[in-house]
Amino acid sequence: MNLIEKVTGDFGDKRRWRAYRARVKEMPPPYRTAIEALERYLLYFGATAGDIWLDAYEDLADLFERAAADGTAIRDIVGADPVDFAETFAANYGGAGWINTEKKRLVEAVERAERAESGER
Repeated sequence: MNLIEKVTGDFGDKRRWRAYRARVKEMPPPYRTAIEALERYLLYFGATAGDIWLDAYEDLADLFERAAADGTAIRDIVGADPVDFAETFAANYGGAGWINTEKKRLVEAVERAERAESGER
C-alpha cells in the first residue's frame, strides 16, 4: 500500500464500491428502492470489516439483478419480514459485529447484576 492509499484508503475497495453503486443505479426502480433500503439497514445493523461488506453488497446486487431479470417479485426475495431477511443475510457474512458485541455486553452486565443482587461473585 502506498502513502496515498494509507491516507485515503484502499483504491481497490473504492473502485468496488463505485462499481456496486453503478450496478444498483441501473436496476429497475422497485428493485433499486429495496436494495438501497437493505443497504441502509445493513449499514446501521452493524458494520464490520469493509471488504466483508463489499462482498455482501456485491452478492446482494447479484441476487437483485437476477431477480429483476427473471421478474421475481421483491417479496419473493425478502419474504414477509425484510428485517429477518436482512439480519439473516448479514449473519452469513459475519455481520452485525458491533451489535453482537453489545448484545453480549448487555447479557453479561445483567448476569453480573443478578449475581451481585444474590450475593454471589
